Amino acid sequence: MIAPDSRNGTSDDAVLGGRLVLRQPLRGHRFGHDAILLAAATGARAGDHVVDLGAGVGAAGLALAKRIAGISVTLVDIDASLVGLARDNAARNGMADSVRALCLDVAAPPASFAAAGLAAASADCVLMNPPFNALQNPSPEPQRRVAHAAGAGTLDEWLRAASRLLRPSGVLTLIWRADGLAEVLAGLAADFGAVTLLPIFPKPGAPAIRVLACAIKSSRAPLALLSGLVLADAVGKPTAEAEAVLRGGASLPLASR
Repeated sequence: MIAPDSRNGTSDDAVLGGRLVLRQPLRGHRFGHDAILLAAATGARAGDHVVDLGAGVGAAGLALAKRIAGISVTLVDIDASLVGLARDNAARNGMADSVRALCLDVAAPPASFAAAGLAAASADCVLMNPPFNALQNPSPEPQRRVAHAAGAGTLDEWLRAASRLLRPSGVLTLIWRADGLAEVLAGLAADFGAVTLLPIFPKPGAPAIRVLACAIKSSRAPLALLSGLVLADAVGKPTAEAEAVLRGGASLPLASR
């Protein structure tokens, strides 16, 4: 953290070893490792249009734009205050010309997306970090609750939006709870193939806590499972591989597929 600002309830936080400084709320939804891992798992090429669904203050989309020059990124979030911060974060990091932020519900009808400049088949890549916690114990913070709590059908709703936005052979990248992998695979089956999975482990010998999935629209290629990323060693020290991604800005193997 760089410095809290008590006047507006935000803090400035450095990510990618200080290559990005992002303003975010002190309370409510705050980005973490998931956003940076998602960006590191996303592949794109110069000239691509990338859509970040559930972008929050823009951490994942801006981290991707920092790594890959020449892409255009559209950040989408339902929370107007976060969208405002995302727009400011793009500007303060010198990306205002290539990154825009829209206040839009992922569940909105196609006409609303089109009216906002996101027509069907207009994206080369979509990345997303959907809400994935059960509704039984929702956060008392409204902003955090919207960002984290998922109802029945939430993932399928987001996958339909991603499929609609992607051109044929476009690439979707998402992060989800590892114990919800079956839900991810079932949801992807309708419109996607060539699914590649990368589990994320908190430490050696522990069960995976997250899974990153990359899939290609309309493909029928088989599934691939990659070796996982271990975030910390047995005593809690970040692994060299995790540091390379979270601080050094390195990409994950998913990004090359």
